[in-house]
Amino acid sequence: MSLLVLSDSDVARVTSSMHPPSLVTLMGRVFHILSSKSSTQTPSQISTQTPHRTSISTDHHNVLFMPARVAHRLLIGTTIKVVSVPTSSSDSRGLPASTLVLDEDTGAVRAVINARGLTALRNAAGSLLSCRVVGVQTPRSIVCFGSGKQIEVHLDLFVRAYPSITIITVVARRATPRAQALLNKMHAHFPGISCNLLDSTSAFLQCTVSAADLIICATPSTTPLFSSAWVKPGTHVMLIGSYKPEMQEVEPDLVRRAAGSGLHRLLVDSRDACRVEAGDLIQADIDWDAVAEIGEAVSFDEDGAMVEDPTPTSSSGDFISMFKSVGVGLQDVAIACAVVDKALALGLGHTIEGYDNES
Repeated sequence: MSLLVLSDSDVARVTSSMHPPSLVTLMGRVFHILSSKSSTQTPSQISTQTPHRTSISTDHHNVLFMPARVAHRLLIGTTIKVVSVPTSSSDSRGLPASTLVLDEDTGAVRAVINARGLTALRNAAGSLLSCRVVGVQTPRSIVCFGSGKQIEVHLDLFVRAYPSITIITVVARRATPRAQALLNKMHAHFPGISCNLLDSTSAFLQCTVSAADLIICATPSTTPLFSSAWVKPGTHVMLIGSYKPEMQEVEPDLVRRAAGSGLHRLLVDSRDACRVEAGDLIQADIDWDAVAEIGEAVSFDEDGAMVEDPTPTSSSGDFISMFKSVGVGLQDVAIACAVVDKALALGLGHTIEGYDNES
C-alpha cells in the first residue's frame, strides 16, 4: 500500500483550491453530527469517538496526541493529530503539527499531512459557518485581535467569502515582526483592501472596534481585549483563542449582550466542552439555555445539502451575535480527509509506493 505525504506547501496549494462554501458545508456536517450525537434522539447509525487527548513532555514542548473517528452517512474517517506546543513563551516558531489519516479498509496509514495550517483552516471555516447562521450578508470592516496563523487563515477565507470587505485591521500587543509580516502578506494578497496594523494601546482602537462589522479574537489573553461598550449593535464576534476557564478575550457584558439577543445569537461549537473550557462564557455566568450549538442551527437533506434554520428576530435593539469555539476533534477528521481527497484529485504531494506491503 502506498503512503501520501503532504508538506506545508502541498497543503497550502490544496486548501487554496477549496472554495469557502464547500468548507462551510464541511464544518456544517461536523457540527450537525456532533449535535445529533449529543441529542436525546441520536440516530443509532451515528458513531463518533473522540478520546481525551494524551500528552507527553519533552525538553522544549508539550506534545499532544489527539485521535478521533466519525462514521456517518455525511462523513467517515479516522485520524490522529500530533501537535507540539512550545513551553517557552519566547518560542515564536509556531506549533509543529502532523495528522495521520487511516485507510478505513486496511487500517494502515493512508496519508501524513503537515497540519500547521489545518487547525486554523477548520477553525476559520467554523467561524464562517457561524456568520452564515446569524445572517451576516455584506460586512465591510473586519477587526482581528492576534497576528498568528489563526488570524492569517481567517482573513484569507473571509475576504474570499465576502467581497464586500474593504477594511482589515489587525490588532497586536505590539508591532512585532510577525505582525508586520502578516500585514505585508495581506497587502500583497488583497491590494484593493485597506490593511491596517494597530497596537493594543492605540488611541484609534476604540473607533476601529466601534466601526467593525466582524470581530475575531485569537489570543491567549486572560483579560478582555476591548470594552463591550465599543461594539455596535449587529456586530458578529468570533472567539477562537481562549480554551481554559481562566482565559478571557472579551468582557462578560459582551457575552451577556449576545445571550440576551435571542436563539442562535450566542453560538458554540460544543456546549459540553464550552461549559468547562470557555473562560469567556464561564466568567459571564450566563444562562446556558440561551446558548445554542451551531450544529443545532443547520440540517442536511437526503442529498447531503445543508439547510440552515432561519435566525429568529432579535429581542433587543442592542443585540450582537457571538460564536465561541474551543475546537472539536471531529473537525480535524473532516478537514484532513477532505485535504487528502483533494490532493489526490489534483495530483499533489509525494507518494511512497510500497510503504506497507502485505507479507
